[in-house]
Amino acid sequence: MLYSLARPFLFALDPETAHEFTLNTLHNLGAWMPGCSRVEGKPVEVMGIRFPNAVGLAAGLDKNGDAIDGLSAFGFGFIEVGTVTPRAQPGNPKPRMFRIPAKKAIINRLGFNNHGVDNLLSRIKASKYKGVLGINIGKNLDTPIERAVDDYLICLDKVYAHAGYVTVNISSPNTKNLRQLQGESELDSLLGTLKARQTELADKHGRYVPMTLKIAPDIDDAQITNIADALRRHRIDGVIATNTTIGREGVEGLQHASETGGLSGGPVREKSNIVIAALAQKLAGEVPIIGVGGITEGAHAAEKIKAGASLVQVYTGFIYGGPQLIGDCIKATAALA
Repeated sequence: MLYSLARPFLFALDPETAHEFTLNTLHNLGAWMPGCSRVEGKPVEVMGIRFPNAVGLAAGLDKNGDAIDGLSAFGFGFIEVGTVTPRAQPGNPKPRMFRIPAKKAIINRLGFNNHGVDNLLSRIKASKYKGVLGINIGKNLDTPIERAVDDYLICLDKVYAHAGYVTVNISSPNTKNLRQLQGESELDSLLGTLKARQTELADKHGRYVPMTLKIAPDIDDAQITNIADALRRHRIDGVIATNTTIGREGVEGLQHASETGGLSGGPVREKSNIVIAALAQKLAGEVPIIGVGGITEGAHAAEKIKAGASLVQVYTGFIYGGPQLIGDCIKATAALA
């Protein structure tokens, strides 16, 4: 109810201004936020972690961990922050976020804008949140792609002790050449190195922190097969499918549709579902899937579970639908359990 009153004001603002205003509000209210979801979910165990419900917040909304406590009041079963890079970076020039309301969609070309991993850790330490926290890591824009693994290792080392799980983001379309890391040889090398470091860190900290890989929707069957094989070969704990799309199917001719960047929201839903179903078939239950992309109502979350996902995440749908969407998704996914 409150969000339906606030949305016209927020949507009258530039998308990134509205985003920053909302995060600042949530940061200032923090743990004082009233509980917004009264829907009881069903706990689910995935990657050795017990999630209170299957519905999480995707990375990208709270890159710097500024509003963890405030976001926790909405009833999410888990929250993923980031993407964070070793060093702070401003991202791409503004404007870089564009709404397409008719399709409940957003195009962004933010470019991993964040305050750096050390700042994120300070925010996490100051948070009172005790739920499952995922930390999404990436590479700095000016790090050559052939040395990308160095950035992932820096971030993994620093966030490991503070994460419920760590996500390796190789699928943003807004960092030059990043998606090259989804190639067969590049992915094999990256995952092998990161898995070895994960093992070392588990011994060092006396605690195993699962690691997931976030992939793009713009991949064909051969690429899906290669990714599934690499996930199994390196014993990666989970896969997040999918990030935003560089395609423009479903928004052709609409205002802002020609802007460069990743398209999220309603138009990516079916692409995401296709990748989830293909992965589920190839992985045969060996690696759990977290489904994300185009969830704008509870039934869409249930679709992803039926396609083979164990958990789901929302972001763009949350911007359009507000906290009500979380309760609807919790209810829809719990009904399948």
